[in-house]
Amino acid sequence: MIAVGGDGTLNEVANGLVRAGGSAELATIPIGTGLDFVRTHRIPTRFEDAVRVAREGTARPVDVGRVSYRTWDGAHAERYVANVGSVGMSAAVARRANGMSKLAGGRATFFYALVRVFFEWENTVVSVELDDGERREGRMHDVVVANGQYHGGAMRLAPGARPDDGLFDVLLIGDVTKRDFVTSAPKLYRGTHLSHPKVELVRSRSVAVDAHERLPIELDGEQVGTTPVRFEVVPGALRVRVPSG
Repeated sequence: MIAVGGDGTLNEVANGLVRAGGSAELATIPIGTGLDFVRTHRIPTRFEDAVRVAREGTARPVDVGRVSYRTWDGAHAERYVANVGSVGMSAAVARRANGMSKLAGGRATFFYALVRVFFEWENTVVSVELDDGERREGRMHDVVVANGQYHGGAMRLAPGARPDDGLFDVLLIGDVTKRDFVTSAPKLYRGTHLSHPKVELVRSRSVAVDAHERLPIELDGEQVGTTPVRFEVVPGALRVRVPSG
């Protein structure tokens, strides 16, 4: 099965394949805004090269996340995420970026949306529960649940994430300030932000997130609903064609 489009299109196709049993191999011709999934898997963005990988590439088993959440009208829903999901400001950024013109390119579009939303956003108290019963609670900016390394148009938020290790890389971004943003924003693209004292990285097979107020969530760049939300790893649920070798 070949998904022609960006991260949102790939998410739709991946959801169909996983629900159908995941037996078909998934290839992608990347034509979209963020293109973060293909960065992790080193799938080329040049059309002819992407076609070559789709025809001749190696099938790599990768994990997905099963996500249970609330829709905006309060109903329970479930979807799968192939690359990265997030709770908090990142979801608001995705909504802003998806409503903008993409003529400037994916990276510029997402960064502009990030700046605009950041200066309007107010951090709130968030609770996070991991698979070993360990909890985190406090005022947070974002909770990023990563299966892949890249998010938001080339931000390398989870530089050590491996999409086939049965674990999420969970990035807890605490009560960051505007000054933190100005000094640290360039590090997001280099993957050198993890040393910041208000950033914590943990690994877990499941992640449950809730807050005193309903926070938006996004999956592979698409805003789908709100907290409470639970992510669970489904190991090897997809087979993705990647460059051989």
